[in-house]
Amino acid sequence: MGIFQKPAIHSGSKKREMPEGLWRKCDECGEVNHRLELEQNNNVCPKCDHHMALSGRQRVTLLLDEGTFVESDADMISVDALHFQGVAAYAERLTTYQQRTGLLDAALCGTGAIEGIPVALAVMDFAFLAATMGSVVGEKITRTIETATKKNIPVVIVSASGGARMYEGMLSLMQMAKTCGALSYHSLAGLPFISVLTNPTTAGVMASFASVGDLIVAEPKCMIGFAGPRVIKETTHQELPPGFQTAEFLKDRGLVDAIIHRNKMKASLASILRYLVPEK
Repeated sequence: MGIFQKPAIHSGSKKREMPEGLWRKCDECGEVNHRLELEQNNNVCPKCDHHMALSGRQRVTLLLDEGTFVESDADMISVDALHFQGVAAYAERLTTYQQRTGLLDAALCGTGAIEGIPVALAVMDFAFLAATMGSVVGEKITRTIETATKKNIPVVIVSASGGARMYEGMLSLMQMAKTCGALSYHSLAGLPFISVLTNPTTAGVMASFASVGDLIVAEPKCMIGFAGPRVIKETTHQELPPGFQTAEFLKDRGLVDAIIHRNKMKASLASILRYLVPEK
């Protein structure tokens, strides 16, 4: 028997001491990245360049000059007008996602500046009920567009959505026409609208304001479309072409005007806006 004995190793102790949430696995390549490194790179995987999700607040910080954002309609909140029950009551779902995200709904709207250029900005946060568009999301985006028209400034909308919010039925579908109507008046005033598509932008949102921008730009490899590839394949009984419904596929076919890396988005938007909104 040896004089010295190794101390007992408790394999679980270090695991308990390790703070949660320090690491995040890339959905694309499987690389495990430190969250601090990801945050510094705007949630873009340093190995494969996959663009992971950003919150609405992170989008605002990424695009607008520091200290310029003035949020509008921050207290607007959805109601369960149809008394939707289903698997889970709509009112319960709203409460759950409000607590989980710190948002009252899926759109964050206001005014600010991009490299000194005044803009009205709306961003959608996919973490809130898949950024589905209900009455509040549609109303906030519409008011943002109307504010831009009154102030004679451009509109930038960053979309990420699963589409219309089924819990609100026809009230949700009405937002498609309402947002596009506001954009029509904005266009008649000779003011630009830049639509920024991120992963995923689908269904009712893609079929309305997201696809009518004067300029439509997208992040790399994001999914864009009305119905998902599986639904289309099962409906048409045809094999879909490679890369179907990606930003690159749609750029080749003329729907998307440019694909812009997230880390270059602010500078690119500023350059575009300087061209579309010349100094007076």
